[in-house]
Amino acid sequence: MIPAEQTTAVDRAPGRRGRPRMALAIACATQFICVLDVSIVNVALPAMRTDLSLSPVGLQWVVNGYTLTFAGFLLLGGRAADLLGRRNVFIAGLALFTLASLAAGCAQEGWQLVAARVVQGLGGAVLAPTALSLITTTFTEPAARARALAVLTGAAGAGGALGGVIGGVLTGLLNWRWVFFVNVPLGALLVVGALTALPAAVRQPLRGRLDLPGSATVTTGTAALVAAIVVSEQRGWTSASTLLLLAVAVLLLTAFVLRERRAAHPLVPLAVFRVRSLALANGLSALIGGVLPATMFFLSLHLQQVLGMSPLRAGLALLPSAVGIAAGAWAASRLVARGAKATFIGGCLLSGVSLAWLSGIDPDAGYALPVAVPLFTAMFGFGVSGLPLTVAATSGVGPHWAGLASGLLNTAKQVGGAVGLAALVTIAATRTAGLTGGGAPEDVATTSGFGTALLVGAAIMVLAALGGSALPRASRGRARPEPVAGT
Repeated sequence: MIPAEQTTAVDRAPGRRGRPRMALAIACATQFICVLDVSIVNVALPAMRTDLSLSPVGLQWVVNGYTLTFAGFLLLGGRAADLLGRRNVFIAGLALFTLASLAAGCAQEGWQLVAARVVQGLGGAVLAPTALSLITTTFTEPAARARALAVLTGAAGAGGALGGVIGGVLTGLLNWRWVFFVNVPLGALLVVGALTALPAAVRQPLRGRLDLPGSATVTTGTAALVAAIVVSEQRGWTSASTLLLLAVAVLLLTAFVLRERRAAHPLVPLAVFRVRSLALANGLSALIGGVLPATMFFLSLHLQQVLGMSPLRAGLALLPSAVGIAAGAWAASRLVARGAKATFIGGCLLSGVSLAWLSGIDPDAGYALPVAVPLFTAMFGFGVSGLPLTVAATSGVGPHWAGLASGLLNTAKQVGGAVGLAALVTIAATRTAGLTGGGAPEDVATTSGFGTALLVGAAIMVLAALGGSALPRASRGRARPEPVAGT
């Protein structure tokens, strides 16, 4: 059975209940910076290349060094929080993330920056699932948990949407190093806040062990899969390096499944996927994970390359995305009580219609109506649809498995995001190359490529809405743990 009431040392610290609102604020700020650091570097890449003499491959690894370790270690980070205590693991991950950010900002060579980003991703992989599990174990009353999860989902979405905005502002007003330095004072404040607000752990024997062989296998396999996607963008899906990485990923992930079937203390008990809401939420999260970052990627390029905006202006022009995400998450906290399934379907359909609208962007159409309005409504839909998936993924398991459920959901989102982003970028590039070869002006061809990819993104959101019809009917916020055999 997956115990519904079993807790770790950190969850029931006698004499110190912690401060729930402060814990929520800390978790939201942490989730925000973890997601933010995926995309905040994009606008700063040209300046990094000039200062550190980075090659195009080196520039890509500034982005992907973080993504690889972030996606690869999420399951280990979530399970470590369950077994070793959320407070201790959270503070350790936060300290690692903050120190790595300082090292990245101080880098004098390209390899130093890439290495710091790899370590930063490891810290983020520990923080993201731990922050989510802190919320699910701190707020046990269903309505309060739904509100807290809505705020956390909005913070994560805002981090993804604001990456380009904040990166553009910091690079334009200061320099590229501040996209990393900004994490240092915030990280230090969060460490102090965590020591104050989170309940201290009580020493007691662990009810399980960290499955280190399983952790190494799934981490390496996930990293190989994401690396294959990254390499495919440069060399194509049929290149020897891409196929080799895919083969390694399949081999390692298969070995991981076989390992988990026999392990006495598995990292991911396979029986957890019998929880229908958890399994379906992970599948839907993987499906739509690449649509939001792809939308922001295409619009960032459209604003700068086609409309000719500076990095600072382009960053400010993306503000409707952050407002939309925040407004959608706020609305979801109220809508989900009337039905998580309907809320998810409605959010996906709104995003799908908005992305279809965005797909009509044109070099001569301007910004306000063709970009700003549908960008806001698309992100509002993403903000609405995020909370029902988080609730579905975490409500079917007990608090002892909150970190695992959080790690699974974040891993599905990150791996799905890498696959989806690579696929949509390939679609856009293929369309643009075809039109350019046919003699179309470069700005027209580029915009048409973006529009085609956005239209595919709209179709993915409609498909997700159809898949959402299979989500269990939530009984108006009463999330009851489902027992699962096999542990």
